[in-house]
Amino acid sequence: MAVIDSDAHVVETERTWDFIPQSDQNLRPIVITRPDSSGKDIRYWEIDGEIRGTVRQPIGKREEWDPTRIAADMAAAQAASGRKLATPDASKHMEDVGARLRHMDELGIDYQMLYPTIFLRKLADRDETRVALAKGYNRWLADIWTQSEARLRWAAVLPLSVMDESIKELHWAAEHGANGVFMRGVEEEGVLQDEYFFPLYEEMSKLDMAVTVHIGNGNPLVESLLNHGAGGSPFSSMRIFSVAACHSWILAGIPQQFPGLRIAFVEAAAQWAPYVVNDLRRRFPGRHGRPAPDNLFAENNIWVTCQTDDDIGYLVEYAGEDNLLIGTDYGHTDQSSEIEAMRIFQEQGTVAPDVVSKILDANPRAVYGF
Repeated sequence: MAVIDSDAHVVETERTWDFIPQSDQNLRPIVITRPDSSGKDIRYWEIDGEIRGTVRQPIGKREEWDPTRIAADMAAAQAASGRKLATPDASKHMEDVGARLRHMDELGIDYQMLYPTIFLRKLADRDETRVALAKGYNRWLADIWTQSEARLRWAAVLPLSVMDESIKELHWAAEHGANGVFMRGVEEEGVLQDEYFFPLYEEMSKLDMAVTVHIGNGNPLVESLLNHGAGGSPFSSMRIFSVAACHSWILAGIPQQFPGLRIAFVEAAAQWAPYVVNDLRRRFPGRHGRPAPDNLFAENNIWVTCQTDDDIGYLVEYAGEDNLLIGTDYGHTDQSSEIEAMRIFQEQGTVAPDVVSKILDANPRAVYGF
């Protein structure tokens, strides 16, 4: 049995944009420095004249992989957070692909499926900038995939506002190691069941590429509204849209229109699966004139990532043992991150060994097409 981390990340750096084609280098993100409320200088990405997130702060000359130093750094971060969240700097920023692979070996991980960080939100206003950023990111990931001897798989980023360019980039990515297309539960261009995306789904079906819906939000106005006030958080502004997208995907009959198209919902945990299934069972007769299928996820080519603190035995009843995945959120330090999730999941003993094997190996192979 292989161990496949179904949700891992890269964190973009200035080098990422070196992969933008030379003719479009004038569109690359610019690093600017501004003081925060305490007066400390913070580096930000400026794209199309707007600040679009923070840049890693300089930490001096990069050191070679040193297991002793890495262990000390991780121990300090873990002690501060109370959880095992830390990842080596050179590894999460992909400055040393060999370091990433060695760390995966230490964690007992054979393969990782890589997702972006900066693209979780809208980045650019102009179509030409969106195309340039997507090309740069995808060529960076293709280079990483090549260096990793295919242990690091990846989801392509597409300039969805320009469909003809998206389809061109889809074909390029499929030829250079991509196993899926990164999308968010809501895009600026609309929601996933909109006909606008149908030409993309048609090409993805032909290329055997999965839709990979990672938590995020492509619509800044909606994100800002749901992040507002003391109760605002990524739960409302990012995670809930994955749940809604799954529900709408099934209710709209997208799987029947594109029967070979697979879709994964990533990093939103999975405790919502029973809620979605029960609601769809109530709605199906009125909407479609027939009962809902017995196994909604399996019959609609849907997979979902769970977390070690999900009630996975209970989820199997609703999502099915063949349609659950698990990931570490490697590279991030938010509440979804659990760098030793794969080991913990195997040792918990709350799920039958054959189901563990499916979640760690057979299921991610099925959805990602490894």
